[in-house]
Amino acid sequence: MNHELPKWVDYGLIPFLNLVTAFLGAGLVVLIVGENPLEAAYLLVHGAFGKGPGIGYTLFYATNFIFTGLSVAVAIHCGLFNIGSEGQAYIGGIGVATACLALDRFVPWYITFPLAIAGAALFGAAWALIPAWLQAKRGSHVVITTIMFNFIASALMVYMLVEVFKPAGSMAPETRTFEAGAHLPKMDWFFEIFGSKLGGAPFNITFLLALLSCYLVWVLIWRTKLGYEIRTTGTNPKAAVYAGIPYVKTIVIAMLISGALAGMMALNPIMGDQYRLQEGFPAGAGFVGIAVSLMGRNHPVGIILAAILFGMLWQGGAELAFDMPNISRDMIVVIQGLVILFAGALEHMYRPALSRFFAKDPASTVAMSKPTQGEGA
Repeated sequence: MNHELPKWVDYGLIPFLNLVTAFLGAGLVVLIVGENPLEAAYLLVHGAFGKGPGIGYTLFYATNFIFTGLSVAVAIHCGLFNIGSEGQAYIGGIGVATACLALDRFVPWYITFPLAIAGAALFGAAWALIPAWLQAKRGSHVVITTIMFNFIASALMVYMLVEVFKPAGSMAPETRTFEAGAHLPKMDWFFEIFGSKLGGAPFNITFLLALLSCYLVWVLIWRTKLGYEIRTTGTNPKAAVYAGIPYVKTIVIAMLISGALAGMMALNPIMGDQYRLQEGFPAGAGFVGIAVSLMGRNHPVGIILAAILFGMLWQGGAELAFDMPNISRDMIVVIQGLVILFAGALEHMYRPALSRFFAKDPASTVAMSKPTQGEGA
């Protein structure tokens, strides 16, 4: 039987042990292909944090993962496993592109940006609405419906790019390049404060929006009546209904918020890097968000840290594959997969042993018997 663990163990020690195990496994893989694991680890970290452009790319990728991690976390707090963030980001991209194409030639970026945020959130939320309604009203499992909606979103994106957005005479399935009115400012000023340079990295102000979203999600989940209803529904749906919490309404609202957050991920690559809508722009960020949320214990602070970790793996992995020829890009995917495996699928691997250990510790037993203030305190 598992016992309640101290928060420093649940939120700190267990993720750390999972991460160490993942990197030990990755080191074994590197050793098998004939390379030095310590040198590989150095190249990985240095490629992500050694220079300004590397840090910029790491934070750029982390921005995507923060949005999708928050998307997954909000749904989990309501007892839902939304694995449709990838598709919701796809559809959110249509909302972003619509705003940019309509406004980029007439207004500056700071007018286009709020409307693009609204478009991303509305389109992403709309794509989560049907799975939410089917879960709440018909009992259709949200995991199955969101998986299917990912494929539908991908097909819809191809149709929109080819039949609607593609400029006349163009062969590429993409929109026209946006004008300056839809280009988000880079955060080079942030690097100049520390005497560094951003270089060609696409790190932009969407990162600040991601941090603001983390704060707003924290306020929502732990400081509002709606957040209490979401958490209660996720903990015990029958008790929530008995207490008068509207089940259908809570499920739908939670999924709408989740979809909106996933849709906002599209702002970063579309307005901050590509300056056009292209097929495949989420690049798996919706699925990485699952591991980010789980590793961050579905808390905004943990999600930020986990997103930076995965941003390091994406950027540092590219540098590692360049500097070590024996380590191909496919090997980097294996290393990333090991971290996702131990942070997500095997997240509870160490929990039973730690529960038994702390159950035998009188000091920890006394500490765990004291009332707590709640996760968001």
